[in-house]
Amino acid sequence: MPWTRQEMAARAAEELRDGFYVNLGIGIPTLVANCVPPGMRVQFQSENGMLGMGPFPFEGEEDADLINAGKQTITSLPSTSYFDSASSFGMIRGGHIQLAILGALQVSARGDLANWSVPGKMIKGIGGAMDLVAGVGRVIVLMEHVSKGEIKIVEQCSLPLTGVEVVNKIITDLCVFEIGPDGLVLTELAPEVTEDDIRGKTGARFVTRLH
Repeated sequence: MPWTRQEMAARAAEELRDGFYVNLGIGIPTLVANCVPPGMRVQFQSENGMLGMGPFPFEGEEDADLINAGKQTITSLPSTSYFDSASSFGMIRGGHIQLAILGALQVSARGDLANWSVPGKMIKGIGGAMDLVAGVGRVIVLMEHVSKGEIKIVEQCSLPLTGVEVVNKIITDLCVFEIGPDGLVLTELAPEVTEDDIRGKTGARFVTRLH
C-alpha cells in the first residue's frame, strides 16, 4: 500500500544529517520538519529570510504573521533568526545549504527538474527553486508518484525546466529512486507495492537494486 504523506516525510527525514542546513519546498516537503530524529540538530531555512523554522503547525496553532516562502504558516524556535531575502539567497547561492527537499511536477530519468510552471495556467513564478537547485549540494524530490492521472517521472520533461541534472533522489508514495550515472535506480518499495506497479506508473526506464 502507498505511503501516507506523513510516512513520505518521515522517509525523507532519514536523509537529514546532524548539523545540516536544509531548505524545504512547499507542499509535502514542509512535513519533514515534524519528523526530525530525536537529538538531531537541523536548521531549516526559508528563502524569505528565516533560519531555524520549527515544526509545521497543527490546525488552530497557526500564526498568520509567520509564513515561509510559499505563504504557508510555520512555527519558530528559540534559536530562530530573521534577515532580508538578499542574505537568504546569499546563503543558497554561496553553497551554505547542504540539502533541499522539493516538490516537483516532473522529474526526468537523468535528474532534470520541472517544478514551477504549467503552460496556460496562472502561476506565482519560479521563486527560489532555480537558485536552490543551482546552489545546494544535494536535492531530493518528495512528491506523489502520479498526480490526477499524470505520470510525473518521465524519460524527458515536457514542462519548463527548473534545472538540468540536479535531482539526486526521488521519494514518492510508492518507492524511492536514486539518480546517478546509470540513470534511475529503484532502491526501495512501499509495503505491498511491486516492481510491476512501479513500471506501470513510471514513464522512464530504470534498473532495480532493492535494499
